[in-house]
Amino acid sequence: MDRTLSAGQPPKHGNQPEGGQTAFWTASNDQLLQSLASRPTGLSTAEANERLNRYGPNLAIVNFRASLLAKLGKRLAEPLIAILLIAALISGLTGDWQSFVIIVIIVLFSIGLDIAQERHAESTVDALKRSVSVTASVRRDGKIIELLVEDIVPGDVVELRAGELVPADGVVLTSHEALANEAVLTGEPYLVEKRPGPSVGASLSDAFNALFGGTSIVAGEAVMLVTATGGASRFGAISASVQENEPPTAFERGVHALGMLILRLTGFLVLFVLLTQLLHHGLSLESFLFAVALAVGLTPELLPMVMTVTLARGAARMAERKVVVKRLSAIHDLGAMDVLCTDKTGTLTEAKIAHVGSFDVAGGDSARVSELIRLNSRFVSGMRSNLDDAILAGASLVPNDGWTRLDDLPFDFDRRRASVLVARAGEVEMITKGAPEALLDLCTEVERADGTRVPLDAAVRAKFTDLMEQKGLQGLRLLGVAFRPMPADCREITMADEAGLVLVGCAAFVDPPKASATDAVAGLIAAGVRVKIISGDAAPVVHHLVETLKLPTRGIMTGEEISGLTDAALAARAQQTDLFVRVSPDQKSRIVRALRRRRHTVGFIGDGINDAPAIHAADVGLSVEGGTDVAREAADIILLAPDLGVLAAGVAEGRRTYANIMKYVRMGTSSNFGNMLSMALASLVLPFLPLAPFQILLNNLIYDLSEIGIPFDTADKETLARPQVWDMRAVLRFTLIMGPLSSLFDITTFALLHWGFGTDVDTFRTAWFVESIATQILVIFIIRTAKPVWTSWPHPVLISTSLGALAIGLVLALTPLGHFVGFVAVPPPILLAIIGIVVLYLVAAEGLKRVAMRLPRH
Repeated sequence: MDRTLSAGQPPKHGNQPEGGQTAFWTASNDQLLQSLASRPTGLSTAEANERLNRYGPNLAIVNFRASLLAKLGKRLAEPLIAILLIAALISGLTGDWQSFVIIVIIVLFSIGLDIAQERHAESTVDALKRSVSVTASVRRDGKIIELLVEDIVPGDVVELRAGELVPADGVVLTSHEALANEAVLTGEPYLVEKRPGPSVGASLSDAFNALFGGTSIVAGEAVMLVTATGGASRFGAISASVQENEPPTAFERGVHALGMLILRLTGFLVLFVLLTQLLHHGLSLESFLFAVALAVGLTPELLPMVMTVTLARGAARMAERKVVVKRLSAIHDLGAMDVLCTDKTGTLTEAKIAHVGSFDVAGGDSARVSELIRLNSRFVSGMRSNLDDAILAGASLVPNDGWTRLDDLPFDFDRRRASVLVARAGEVEMITKGAPEALLDLCTEVERADGTRVPLDAAVRAKFTDLMEQKGLQGLRLLGVAFRPMPADCREITMADEAGLVLVGCAAFVDPPKASATDAVAGLIAAGVRVKIISGDAAPVVHHLVETLKLPTRGIMTGEEISGLTDAALAARAQQTDLFVRVSPDQKSRIVRALRRRRHTVGFIGDGINDAPAIHAADVGLSVEGGTDVAREAADIILLAPDLGVLAAGVAEGRRTYANIMKYVRMGTSSNFGNMLSMALASLVLPFLPLAPFQILLNNLIYDLSEIGIPFDTADKETLARPQVWDMRAVLRFTLIMGPLSSLFDITTFALLHWGFGTDVDTFRTAWFVESIATQILVIFIIRTAKPVWTSWPHPVLISTSLGALAIGLVLALTPLGHFVGFVAVPPPILLAIIGIVVLYLVAAEGLKRVAMRLPRH
C-alpha cells in the first residue's frame, strides 16, 4: 500500500487529504514533506490561506442539530403515538372532548419528557470541540506565530511543548524528550515516547512518530508536521461517528412493534364491526360511533405515561445506586442487554500503574533491585514518569539510608535510561535504570542473589532474555536496573560512564486488576449477560488479566484479523469470541454493530475519546464519571463508580422497569381486546349495542386509572434472572389467549342477562359494565406475575390504585351518580350472578395464565 500523501489528491473525509485515514506514520518525513508540498520552516501565509479554502477549518465535523419541530415530528410518526392522536381526533370530532383532552395531555407529557432527556446528549459536539487547544505555535513565513487551531492546515509545522494539546494529526519532525499521553485515544495509561520515524508498523501502537489531535504532550518538546485536520483526522472521524444515526435501540424497536400490533388489532376489529353492522342493521351514525369507540377503547391511552413514569422511577432508584441515567429508555435497554463489551482499563483494572515487585537475574524476588531503583527515582532530575511515581509510592515507609545525590544524567529517549551518582560513607555508585533490552547491552556482569558477580556471557544473557519474555506474557511492564562502583572522588558522570555496568534485575509494573471484578463479571454472567473484553493492549497482557481474575472467556481476535473480515464474517466470529486485542476505535464500533446484527442487545462501557464511537453505536452506551467529556456525552448511562458491580445492580433495575412496562402492555392489550371483541360479537346478535359509546370510553378510562400504580410494583426474581426483550409474539399470544377468555365470560354474561333475566337495555348495560370493570381490574393481581397469585404480592400502591378505581366504577354504576351516563339500579339476583361469573373468571385466568405467559426456551 502506498503510504505517501499527495497535497493535490482529493480528500476522502472532511475535504482533507488521505493522511487522517491511512497509516501516514509509515512514510518518511521527506516523503511527507514532499507530498504535502511543505518544508521544515512551514508554509507561507498565501499557501496556508489557499489550503484553508480547499480543506476547510480544523474543526470536528458538526452537523446541524434537529429543530424542536423535527424532534416532535419524529416522535409523532411512531405508530403508537399516531394511533393515540387519531383516536383523540376522532373523539373530538364526535363530541367526546373529555377523551380528546386526556389523550392529548398524556401524549404531550410523554413526548416533552423524552425530548428534554435527549437535550442532554446534544452537547457531544461541543465537548469534542473543547477537547483541542484554542491556539498553537505555528511556523508561517519563516516565523513562529500563535494561530487559532481552526486555522491550521495540512502541511503546517507546529511547535509543541509540555502541557499542550495536539491540535491535529501529524508526524514528529524533531523531538526533545517528548512524551505524549494518548490514553483518551488508546485507553492505555502508559505514556508514549515520541521521536522521528518512520515507523514500520501500521497499527496505532506502533506509531512512535505520530501525534494525534486531542492527545497531549506531558513532557519535553516536539515539532510536528500536520498531515490531517478536521474531519480527516482520527479525532474528526470519531466526532463524525458519534453524530451518525445508529439503528433503533431495543426499546425503540419494541415500542414500534407494539404500535404496529395494536394498529393491526384495531384495524381488524373496526372493519369487522362496520362490516357486521352493515350486513345486519345497515350503517347508521350510532354504529359508526360504536366502531369508533371500539377503536379508541382498544388503544392503551396511558401507555406512554406508564412507560415514562416507570422509567423515571427506575432512574431515581438507579441514582441511589450511583448510576445516572441520561436517556430514560436506556433503562429498558440495560435490562435487555445480553452482551456487555468493556475495555479492561478502569473497569477490570484500577487504571493506576503499580510497582508489584522486583526480581533478580535468576527470577527470584529481590529487595536489592527495589532499593536501587528507588534510589534512582528519588534522586534523578528532569521529568518524572508515572513509573517513578509507582516506585516512590512506598518511599515514605523506607527509613533514611544515608545516601546523598552527587550528580545525574536525566532520562532521554535516545538513551532510554536515567543514571544517578550517589554516595554514602565514602562509597560512590552510579545507579542506572531503563529499558531492560537497552540496558543489557551496557552490562558486562550480573549480580547474583548472594551479592557475588559473574560475567554476562551468552548463556546468562539468553536466560535473562527468556525470563523477560515470560514476565511480559504475564502482563508485566519491566524496568531494568544496574549499577557501577565509581571512584571515591568521583563527583560527576557523563554518558561515557554508562558502560561496564553490573546488571541486578528488573522492577515489574502492572495496572492492577480490581478485586471486585471477578464477582461482578460472575454476577453479570449469572444474569445472562456475556462479557466481552475489547482492548487496545497486546494479547499477553489481556490473557494474563483474564487468568488473574479467573474470567470465563472463549476465543480471541486481533485488530489485524478484524480488519481482514467483512461485516458479515465479523458478525459470525464476534458472537463466539470474548477477547478482542489490539483493536482501533473504529474496530470497537464495528464489533458492536456486528453483535447487534446478530440480534444481540449490546452495551458498551468506556471512558476515552477512542470509546465514543462504540458507546454511540451500542444499544446502551455507558461511561464513567471520570471519563472524557466526549465519552460521557455520547453515553446514555454514566456510572459514578467505575465498577461492574454497580452496573450489575443497574441491569437488575432495568429488568424490573421492563417487567412493569410489560405488565401494562399485557393487561391493556388483552383486556381491551377481550372487551372490544365481546362487544363486537354481541352486536351481531343483540338488537341493541351492549354499551353506549361514552360508556365504552368511561370503562377504558377507569381501567387505565387502576393501573397507574404499576410503576411502583415489584418484579419476580425469575423475571430479573435473564435479559428482558420486547417479544411481540409473546404479547400477541397472551392477548389471543387471555382476551378470548375474557370474551367467553362476557358472552356468558350477555346470554344470562338478555335471555336468562330478560333485562331491559339500561339494566343490561349497567350489569355488564359492572362485570367488565370488575373482571378487568381484579385480574390485574393474577396476570401481573407468572407465579401463583398467592405467592407474589403486589406493591401497596398498585393495590390502592386498582381497588380505588374499582370502587369508583362500582359507585358510578350502582348509585344515582351514574344516571347521567345511562346507568340504572341493578336487582340483587343479577348482582349475585355477576359476582359468581367474576369469581369463575378469576379462577380460569389463574389456570390459563401459565400457558399464556410461558417463557421461551433458551
